[in-house]
Amino acid sequence: MTQEDYERRMERAGRAAAYSGLAGLIVTPGPDLGWLCGYRPTPSERLTALVIEPGRRPRLLAPVLERPDAERASGAGALEVSGWTDGSDPYAEIAKWVEPNGRYGVSDSTWALHLLGLQRALPGSGYVALTESLPMLRAVKDAHEVALLAAAGAAADATYEQILGVRFGGRRESEVAADLARLLIEHGHSQVDFTIVGSGPNAANPHHEAGDRVIQDGDMVVLDFGGLKDGYGSDTSRTVHVGEPGAEERKVHDIVREAQQAAFEAVRPGVACQDIDRAARKVIKAAGYGEYFIHRTGHGIGVTTHEPPYLVEGEHLPLVPGMCFSIEPGIYLPGRFGVRIEDIVTCTESGGRRLNQTGREMAVVQ
Repeated sequence: MTQEDYERRMERAGRAAAYSGLAGLIVTPGPDLGWLCGYRPTPSERLTALVIEPGRRPRLLAPVLERPDAERASGAGALEVSGWTDGSDPYAEIAKWVEPNGRYGVSDSTWALHLLGLQRALPGSGYVALTESLPMLRAVKDAHEVALLAAAGAAADATYEQILGVRFGGRRESEVAADLARLLIEHGHSQVDFTIVGSGPNAANPHHEAGDRVIQDGDMVVLDFGGLKDGYGSDTSRTVHVGEPGAEERKVHDIVREAQQAAFEAVRPGVACQDIDRAARKVIKAAGYGEYFIHRTGHGIGVTTHEPPYLVEGEHLPLVPGMCFSIEPGIYLPGRFGVRIEDIVTCTESGGRRLNQTGREMAVVQ
């Protein structure tokens, strides 16, 4: 990423803010700040804030002791960087820069401490989360971003291929989860966000936290894992079986695989996000398991592993080429087992392209 890349992003953000009726954006440390200007400080009680307003040069306020780091950020040349010292009021400084009665988009990760400070300094102002006000800001990826997501997906695929060779039976879920984390790092991830290993009845809990349960012969095991590689996310799920599966387990897995394929085939520009969810849900409902598909079909992914767009009933936002998102239907039978199959998919001009390439059939492990 060059300074010019970040400059274009900030200009686009300013135009999007104006189009949405906002006076501008106030962005604090977190994914949005890094994406917009390349500066990634650790969030703290000391205010760091990027102010973007249409037609004006973006301004970044940082604690004076961190200003040198801010000035070395990749996009700093496109900013006016200012510092504030301990004992002064950074919110009063921001108040000098912005419209006192303006309505501003704020990054989702903004601490309440800082939002309340802005409200005290600007009692006539209003604020709305970027996910609500500008859901498309990061949703449509350029070719470079798609390539980074594909590389992260390939690293997750390599992790899955290797995990199939480890022993599952007789080991704790937490031990397999540790193997997944280690392999993600070995394949180039800088950050592991989650390693879900749900075995047996725990597989019926979509967000089960890997624990001390010892995996048994005959268990279905849901694996869901991912993190960040070169700043972009991976997220994939596969369901494996310890030893040969029974007839019902095969049947449920086949239904989920068919639902995942149906949702993938529904991807094309202009299709509403909710229609991808409907395509998966239709297959599972027709098979008699509709009440056991208990979450949305997917979520966007980029510099975070969960972001817009969301593939869920009621989301009318149309798919656009460059959007990247998970497709991850599941069936969860309480107290028995669960199945989930997940790929990251990008919308292209002609349909969908999978960024995960591992087999979606049920793998048998030892």
